[in-house]
Amino acid sequence: MRPINILHIDDSEGDIMLMQHAFEEAKFSHSLAIAKNGYEALLYLHKIGSNKDSVNPDLILLDINMPLMDGYEVLDTIKNDEKTKHIPVIMFTTSSSEKDILKSYQKHVNSYVIKPENLDDLTDVAKSIQDFWVKTACLP
Repeated sequence: MRPINILHIDDSEGDIMLMQHAFEEAKFSHSLAIAKNGYEALLYLHKIGSNKDSVNPDLILLDINMPLMDGYEVLDTIKNDEKTKHIPVIMFTTSSSEKDILKSYQKHVNSYVIKPENLDDLTDVAKSIQDFWVKTACLP
């Protein structure tokens, strides 16, 4: 099984580091690219500037609340672009608001996951992502 290419879009350095650690703890075979805001994510996805050799992600983890472009704007752009709309997007955020959950699915997110508060639970989320998106689902 080849490593899955993940693009993690989040402005929180702490959340990025915790997720990296959770993937390692889960023994998740992956490569992880980081974008710290929506603008950086779109440059990465469209291979602009220093991203010209970027790897197309198999899966995207996307936070809602970020500077420059929020997660909804990024999601709209991804899902309305022929080159990227096939990439599964997991909204990965601290918000448990029904409004945010509904809005995300209306904008065609593939799943919505609330960020756990501790590393053990985050490792369980990483294992769940691997179990479903790598072992069960067929990715394009």
